Amino acid sequence: MNSDSDLQIAGDILEVTHLLQTPREHPATVAEFVGLARSLAEDRSQWEHLVRYDATTRWYHRLRTGPGYEVWLLSWVPGQGSGLHDHGRSSGVLTVLDGTLTERTERGTHALRAGAQRVFAPGYVHEVVNDALEPAVSLHVYYPGLTEMPMHTAPHCEARALPGAVTA
Repeated sequence: MNSDSDLQIAGDILEVTHLLQTPREHPATVAEFVGLARSLAEDRSQWEHLVRYDATTRWYHRLRTGPGYEVWLLSWVPGQGSGLHDHGRSSGVLTVLDGTLTERTERGTHALRAGAQRVFAPGYVHEVVNDALEPAVSLHVYYPGLTEMPMHTAPHCEARALPGAVTA
């Protein structure tokens, strides 16, 4: 029995493509937001020409908005990070488009390579950092649109894996 939960899922539930719906113009479900993020990730012509890199701060650009949601494109040069934060009342989907980002949570540290996705609910606390030697680009879908990003100072997200944590 898993100490975290009695429920175990074999593999990545997001890889079960027949369960993902074709993205509608304006998504309304978690599966549709994941589908929107995947669709945008696959169509580089919609975002690649917009990417900029800034050595002093993370660069970001609002790529799209819709009823109750927004999509952001971010770039990360080596060493840049978000700081430990949550997304207020917003849920979201983080998709790595290029490069590798490191996500730190109280459950451990995960390397997120191009194509990796994270789906999160309100209150999900994490830090995202480019620990690699190459720039990275990510896509973020927030629903409802992001209105706050409370920062945290708790030391529980150090760059270490907790006992029993799975690293990707």
